[in-house]
Amino acid sequence: MITIVAATNRPGSSTLKLANYYKRLLAEKGIDAGILSLMDLPDNIIVSDLYGKRSTQFEPIQQLIDQTDKFLFIIPEYNGSFPGVLKVFMDACDFPNSFYEKKAALVGISSGKYGNIRGVDHFVGVCNYMHLHVYPLRIHIPAIRQEINADGNLHMEDTLKFTNEQIDKFVAF
Repeated sequence: MITIVAATNRPGSSTLKLANYYKRLLAEKGIDAGILSLMDLPDNIIVSDLYGKRSTQFEPIQQLIDQTDKFLFIIPEYNGSFPGVLKVFMDACDFPNSFYEKKAALVGISSGKYGNIRGVDHFVGVCNYMHLHVYPLRIHIPAIRQEINADGNLHMEDTLKFTNEQIDKFVAF
């Protein structure tokens, strides 16, 4: 099972729009995928779900993570890295079983020029520590607001080419 993680809790984010795009793209290829938006995390996750605690709100999220074989992380740039809520989410999940020996693909996005290159690289370090195998083809989409059209689809030719290549190869990974 593939779970697409929209790695921010920001309402109305381009991250969630892109996660929905990837879900449609996978469906077109005959692959069922779900979306986990970090907006769905418990509001008090820092108190309720860290350090061995487990709230009833987080329990279904943990079950989803346990059932997932492959993760596709859509990671926006926050202050030259990835969002803190993504790290809190990773820390709240059962360790080491949640991500151990599973697979991931990474997509960095930004409103600026570089598509969150640094943030994705930072996140790879977290993945490596957790034995989450990262597919080598990472996509970086700069100027995300120009890349996604009003229908929530990517439309620039080179971005379409690379996202399709990443998905096809990640499915086979």
